[in-house]
Amino acid sequence: MNTLLIEIGSEEIPAGYIIPALDAFKNKILVSLDKSRIDHGIAQTFGTPRRLVLMVEDVMEMQKPQTSTLTGPPERVGFDQNGNPTVAAQKFAAKAGVAVDQIKIEDTPKGKYLTAVIEEKCEAAAVILESILEKEILSIPFPKSMRWGALSISFARPIISLVGLLGDKVLDFKVGNIKSSSYIQGHQFMHPGKYKVASADAYIKVAESVGIIPDIEKRKAVLTKAIEACAKDHHARILEDDELINLVTNLVEYPFPVVGKFDDKFLEVPDEVLITAMREHQKYFALTDEKGKLKPMFIAVNNTRAKDMALVARGHEKVLRARLSDAKFFYEVDCKSTLDAFVQKLKAVTFQEKLGTVYEKTLRIKKIGEYLARESAYNGKEELVQTVARAAQICKADLVSQVVIEFTKLQGFIGRAYALKAGEKEAVALAIEQHYRPVYSGGKLPENPTACILAIADKLDTICGCFSVDLIPTGGADPYALRRQGIGVIQIMVEENLEISLTSMVDKGLELYIDDNAKREEISFQIKEFLKNRMVNILTDMGFSKEAVNSALWASFENIPDVVLRVKALDLFRKEPDFEPLSITFKRVENILKKTMENHMISADENLFEDPSEAVLFKAVNEADQIVKNLIINGNYGKALSHIAGLRPIVDTFFNDVMVMAEDTKLRQNRIALLSSVSGLFKNIADFSMI
Repeated sequence: MNTLLIEIGSEEIPAGYIIPALDAFKNKILVSLDKSRIDHGIAQTFGTPRRLVLMVEDVMEMQKPQTSTLTGPPERVGFDQNGNPTVAAQKFAAKAGVAVDQIKIEDTPKGKYLTAVIEEKCEAAAVILESILEKEILSIPFPKSMRWGALSISFARPIISLVGLLGDKVLDFKVGNIKSSSYIQGHQFMHPGKYKVASADAYIKVAESVGIIPDIEKRKAVLTKAIEACAKDHHARILEDDELINLVTNLVEYPFPVVGKFDDKFLEVPDEVLITAMREHQKYFALTDEKGKLKPMFIAVNNTRAKDMALVARGHEKVLRARLSDAKFFYEVDCKSTLDAFVQKLKAVTFQEKLGTVYEKTLRIKKIGEYLARESAYNGKEELVQTVARAAQICKADLVSQVVIEFTKLQGFIGRAYALKAGEKEAVALAIEQHYRPVYSGGKLPENPTACILAIADKLDTICGCFSVDLIPTGGADPYALRRQGIGVIQIMVEENLEISLTSMVDKGLELYIDDNAKREEISFQIKEFLKNRMVNILTDMGFSKEAVNSALWASFENIPDVVLRVKALDLFRKEPDFEPLSITFKRVENILKKTMENHMISADENLFEDPSEAVLFKAVNEADQIVKNLIINGNYGKALSHIAGLRPIVDTFFNDVMVMAEDTKLRQNRIALLSSVSGLFKNIADFSMI
């Protein structure tokens, strides 16, 4: 057994391409090894901007042997009456690659047939790898690929070297005009040139000796330690940014950080602007003091150690100074205006061609937000209505600010900063920043009532608007991120326990788009089904069973926080020992009611009872009805289900003693009415027919 090493050396690959490419390459090679019957151990990937590396341990030298049975013609066709092989048998033997005397006769359901055992040819793993590597390398997916020279092949960046080793054997293959070898390229600046790798197991040691840390996690650890040391030397702390650390890790083959400074005057600009200018444009780490206040310093990470690192720092400072000067200019221009003036400019900004301008959207958000604030259970409703109204009015104002036009990721953050500077309430300012939350499923949620209401109103308006003009997500296409918006609405309502009627919410959003009642009702149903499907995904991701989720959701979906309570109770109740017989009994009730055309709304008439079991059930249901209603009002669904479960023996006796579908119409209708009253006990908890 040997270690397999494949290194693809190239010009600098974008940092975001590296890990997905390595994962895809590993999967492709492992699938090919398995299909080729080559046993192997674990696989590891390594990578830098200039190389993609795969190592697979314990690769067998030869394919595993494999036999298969080939079935031929019937015995009567393969052999004559004297038992001699016919031409058919000879041709079958030739096809199977065996001698005629190796043919066997096997009994099959169709009779006796000629069979032959074929031993598959076993080839060396090296031979198979050499035949597949070019194809597998060129099939690595990238967001964008390029061609170079006169070659017809494409890759993320031009390939400049290939290493293929199985143990100490050099694999012989080509990709384009590059032939494989056992030589890697050293660090581009510190160790230029080619360096021999004697065996696959020696790769990491050789690479590190020539200025490269191929192991991404190790390089990340070295980077983190180095920048933390730099920050400590300057009595500063690094602003936490795991995403930037991951990005910078894949921008270098070996990290060499340096500390730079910028003029204190730039600290007049909001921190978010400075941090974004450093992070997004230059990939610099921002530094703070012990209290978290931004310092006029940064850390830049280089791919090489220069003789004069102070000179390198001055170069970074010069580049950043130009960026920050632009940011300061844009900020100063914005400060000459007001948020209300920005709002007027939104009249010229299109939200969506069929849905009007961003200004019109803010008016709709305001109306929806005021409605939600009044319907919510938050304290100080009237004050909340006013706060939400003001936040809605200016929540999109920063979209036309110079800073956001230059730094688009700062939408919301700049609105908050400008609102605080203008003397707006803190709740309004925070709502401007946080109404975009969550920006992904499981992301941070808004943190105050105003922000929560504004976030729901914004997302609900987008959903209602898009559905009203038939911009509905299909398959993988969701250009307006409606699925994320729907998940956000649900997550906020669950977290904040907002028990607002879903139908009333959706109708409020739709009435701002659609006048026709019938059309509005149709679209409302589509939106609620859309949100219901999002709820299914959310609850199953939380670990609840699909059966419990569907059963609770399809019983009722008007009160979103209530759905969660019912699913929790139902999932716990499903673990009780008598749940299965209980579900069978009540499923039988539901199935009978769904099949019959009788009026389920009528009440049972005691005067029509013929069997004692009818009266017993009638009394038990009436006694349980108020108890269950009170438990449901208090959200105690577990006890409600347990109380309903106590009726199972009485319902079973009823089924045993009477014929529900009696020929007498009055008797039949009365018994169906009785079952309907049983169903009514749990109809707002769960639909047992779905379990």
